[in-house]
This record gives sequence, C-alpha cells and structure tokens, in this order.
Amino acid sequence: MDATLKNALAQPAVLLFGALKIELPGYTLRLLDGSAVLQIGSEIYVGRDETFGTISSISEVAEEIGDSAPEITITLYPADVAANAVLSHPDMQGAVVTLMAGAVDSATGTVIGTPEILFLGEIDVPTIGIDQQGARTLEYSVVSVFERLFEVEEGQRASNGWHQSIYPGELGLDYMTGTDVNLYWGAKPPQGQTAR
Repeated sequence: MDATLKNALAQPAVLLFGALKIELPGYTLRLLDGSAVLQIGSEIYVGRDETFGTISSISEVAEEIGDSAPEITITLYPADVAANAVLSHPDMQGAVVTLMAGAVDSATGTVIGTPEILFLGEIDVPTIGIDQQGARTLEYSVVSVFERLFEVEEGQRASNGWHQSIYPGELGLDYMTGTDVNLYWGAKPPQGQTAR
C-alpha cells in the first residue's frame, strides 16, 4: 500500500472513495461511487458518465482459497437504451476492470497518495435487468485475471498452425510434419497397461 495513503487511513477521520475503471473497446469508463470528480494520476473519474451512466452497486470483494478464481458483480445504471445496448454487446467480454479504493483530502479535494487496487479482472457475462424501482440496470459478472489459470487447454496440439495462433511469427514448429512420438500437450496421456 502507498505510504501516503496508509498514513491518511490511520487518521481519525478519513474521506474514502471507490473508483471503477472499465477499459471498453474504444472507450475507457472511469466512475466513482458518489457524485464527485477526482483526478487519479492523469485520469479523471466522475460520479456520472454522460455516455454510460453511474454505478448502482458492487458486490463484496472477498479473498478466499479454493478451486475457482475470485469474482465480483458490478451493477450499472446505463444512461439510456443505447448505452445499455453498447455495454451488453459481446465485444465487451474480456474488457479489463480495475476496482480501487482511496482517500481524499477534504480541504483540497485532491486524492491522497495512490489508491489501492482491490480487484483486477475482466468482464465475463453482462445481464440486462430492471431494479426494484423500475430503473434499467446492467450487471457485469467480473472474473479475476487468475480465471485464465483454470482454463482447460484441450485444443492444444504440436502443430505449426496452432502454435502460430498463440505465438504469431514464432516459427519453432514451422517444419514439423510428423513425429513418431505421441505428444500429449495440454492433456494427460492415456494410462499404460501392464502385460503379463
């Protein structure tokens, strides 16, 4: 944690904020959890984005040990139907999401130190809905960047085409036409048999 922020958090009264950054294709959405405007580094964060709306809620960020990567849910109030359509488009899947918490100097309105990154992930599934007050919502399921560690790589094979799809321009398998050794790449080899 940034030393300046750590010192500010040790004070008896602290003005805290939450900041959300979603790096959409062609646009970076930078929102705050309240109606303010703050500069974090060289970036401006706002309570309401004129194009895409505001934050409705963010689920609790929890750390745990298990066989799945951490996941959070972010609910937005899109500005209008067009914003809802853009935000729920399949192209948004995989967009990088950064959730931060920090402190503000109440006298100057400036951010103290560097905000702490609480969660770094990517958009997985968008869900369009309506809340209890009848307002249009868009809920993002956001998975941790560690989700990729759980992917099963069943399609991997020792061929130039597959290798080039992952590492464009790398010619390590360029002249591999066949092998008499079975390479079980990304999969467990079959269990051997015992002959008597």
